Amino acid sequence: MQRTFLTVAVAISTVLGASTTSLADDLPDLGGKEVIIASENTYPPLQFVDPKTGDAIGWEYEAVAEIAKRLNMKVTYENTSWDAMIPAISQGEYDIAMNGITIRADRAEKVDFSEPYMRSEMFMLVRADEDRFTDAKSFGAEADFLAGAQPGTTPFYVTVYEVLDGDEANSRIKLFETFGAAVQALKIGDVDLVLTDSTGGKGYVATNPDTFKLIGDPLGSEDFGFIFPKGSELVAPVNAAITSMRDDGTLDALNKKWFFDYKAGQ
Repeated sequence: MQRTFLTVAVAISTVLGASTTSLADDLPDLGGKEVIIASENTYPPLQFVDPKTGDAIGWEYEAVAEIAKRLNMKVTYENTSWDAMIPAISQGEYDIAMNGITIRADRAEKVDFSEPYMRSEMFMLVRADEDRFTDAKSFGAEADFLAGAQPGTTPFYVTVYEVLDGDEANSRIKLFETFGAAVQALKIGDVDLVLTDSTGGKGYVATNPDTFKLIGDPLGSEDFGFIFPKGSELVAPVNAAITSMRDDGTLDALNKKWFFDYKAGQ
C-alpha cells in the first residue's frame, strides 16, 4: 500500500481505547441515527469471521465503530453477497456497504462513494510452494495455468488486461461467487493464481503463512471506500469522520493492528 502504515500519530491505546478526541467535537451529530450496513465477511483483514469466536471482525468493523462513535449513530449489520451488494445499495436496501470496495467511475454511476479510507496495490496470491512462475509475464506464458476471480471485480479486470490477453471470456479464468471461494480453489489446486489487492493478500498470508504467499511486482493500485445510495445524506458526515481519523492517527493505528499485529485465533 502506498499510504504509510507504520507511522502512528498517537498511541494505539489512546486512539482505539479512549473516548472520542476533541476533534470529534467539530463533527456532525447524527443524534443516534440508526444505520444499516451491508457486509460479506470474506475479506480478511478488512472483514471476516474470527475462526476462534465465530464473530465478524476486522479493520472495517473497527473503523465503522469509531465512525459511529464520532458521529453518534447506531449501526446494525446485515450479511449479503458481493454480487448483490451494489445493486442493493443502489436501490436503497441498506444505508452503507463495506467490503474493500474499489472506487471506480462505473460504480459511481450507481452509488455514492465515501472518500478513500485506504489505498492498496494489486498482487498475485499463490500457494506457498509455487515455483513454476514468478510474475505476470511467466504466468501468462503458460497456457495450462488457471486464475480464479470474481466477475465484475477489480482483480478480474486486472487479471484479464494485465496478466492475460485482454479477453474477458478467456477460458483460463475460473469464476467464483466469492473471493473466499476463489482462495479456497487456489488452496486445493483447482486454480494456480488469485489476483488480490495487498489488503486481502496480506491478510491471507498473515493468517496462513504455510499455505499462501504473494509474488511479483504490484499490478497497479486502487482506492477503497464505503458506498451509499445516490444522494445519501450520510456521505458528508462519514467523510468528515474519515478525515478526522486520518488526521489524528486512527487509520494508521488500525492499519498497524490489522496488517501487522493481528494473529488469527489469538
